[in-house]
Amino acid sequence: MNETADNETPDDETLIRSARAAQTRALAAGDLDAVARHWTSDVTVRRALGHAVSGVEQARQMLQPGAGNPLIYQRQALHVEVSAHWPLAWEEGRWTAHPGRADAAPVMGGRYGAQWVRRDGQWLIRSEVFVALHGEGSGLSAAALP
Repeated sequence: MNETADNETPDDETLIRSARAAQTRALAAGDLDAVARHWTSDVTVRRALGHAVSGVEQARQMLQPGAGNPLIYQRQALHVEVSAHWPLAWEEGRWTAHPGRADAAPVMGGRYGAQWVRRDGQWLIRSEVFVALHGEGSGLSAAALP
């Protein structure tokens, strides 16, 4: 069990922020198995330019490196709210897409929201919505769904 320096169990918000940070590090490292461990099997994702993704396998496939420089996505949680009644939480944050490496200049970015669910004591992402709000260079050549 994870514990803080004061031997207190971390609160749910801290656990969610830690899970998001771990997933973001896994994205930067290209460890798609570790990325997928943070999703429910039935995860749904609305990608930044409007494409829908359903299920953990499809979500994992969208992150597979393609031809050329793959995009490395980075997420920063800005707000997490945990329900006092249900095993649910909401996260809002910023995301950026970097060609090839997490430390490269971003070519696209925007905001995201995520629904988290606690299952068997672990917080998992059940649904994510990403919205592209700005871009640079090659990021501007991508087309959004009408």
